[in-house]
Amino acid sequence: MMFKTWCGYCKSVKKLFSKLNVSYKVIELDEESDGGEIQSTLKEWTGQSIVPNVFIGGKHSGGSDAGKLVPLLTEAGAIVNAFARLRRLV
Repeated sequence: MMFKTWCGYCKSVKKLFSKLNVSYKVIELDEESDGGEIQSTLKEWTGQSIVPNVFIGGKHSGGSDAGKLVPLLTEAGAIVNAFARLRRLV
């Protein structure tokens, strides 16, 4: 996932993924020396120039719309796995 540290929408996605106990990797573009280049390349690949720029299961899934992200996480098996891990802890 490509984010920027100051972005409210990015923070919302991180919060959602943490709440669902979904593993994720974040690249904070504003903390990378080549963050601008990465963002430009992402725009060429995805057509999306803004953050968050989320990938689930290796597929570009857009931005921060939880209504779209949760079904994609479910399809990718991430939420099922998260609930299975949660059950083991209880």
